[in-house]
Amino acid sequence: MNFQGVILGAMAFLTIGVFHPVVIKGEYYFGARIWPIFLVLGLVCVALSLLVDSTYGSVTLGVVGFSSLWTIHEIKEQEVRVARGWFPKNPNRSK
Repeated sequence: MNFQGVILGAMAFLTIGVFHPVVIKGEYYFGARIWPIFLVLGLVCVALSLLVDSTYGSVTLGVVGFSSLWTIHEIKEQEVRVARGWFPKNPNRSK
């Protein structure tokens, strides 16, 4: 039996699961202005994934990298969801 697909699928699932609350908390505490952090993280991880010999390491870095890049979109969408009242707005954060 080949468990690579199951292991990598679980890793992708967990990575996406971790990024979901990161988007919510990141927007709450910092607003959409943190998107450059995710851009840099995404580009670095994608570039590193090209250099790693291990299949698991390369795929993990690729998934984390592209999840970081997708987070840029989601953090801007989260800002819209907060404006609509679907999520709480941080009263202590200045715009």
